[in-house]
Amino acid sequence: AIYLAKKNIKRKGILEEYEKEHYNMLNQKINYKWDFVIMQAKEQYKAGKERKKEDRYALDCQERAYWLVNRTPPGMQDVLEYGVDRVTDPNENKVTQVRQLFVFVFFFFYSHLLNLFRRTQAVSLG
Repeated sequence: AIYLAKKNIKRKGILEEYEKEHYNMLNQKINYKWDFVIMQAKEQYKAGKERKKEDRYALDCQERAYWLVNRTPPGMQDVLEYGVDRVTDPNENKVTQVRQLFVFVFFFFYSHLLNLFRRTQAVSLG
């Protein structure tokens, strides 16, 4: 909540659509202490302005990376769930992956048979 409130203050109300939804949902859920959340966000924003530019940039990048990893935006792949060395798209349907594998094996097998047929034909002609 504090992160979104601080981001809202920093960007002067310009948030992504999903961020606006989360911001409004949090405002409704913790309305009884929303003033405290806004106060904390303002204090963190002021403290950030007092830091050196390099420190401010580093902390901003760390905070953004933390939220990208732990609360991924909709449409992005979750790096914790699927790992770094994934080969396929995790959002793809498993059925299409099986079909693609079947088509690949089918063409590989028949191209191998075709090459074998060509070799035996060349031997018998020669």
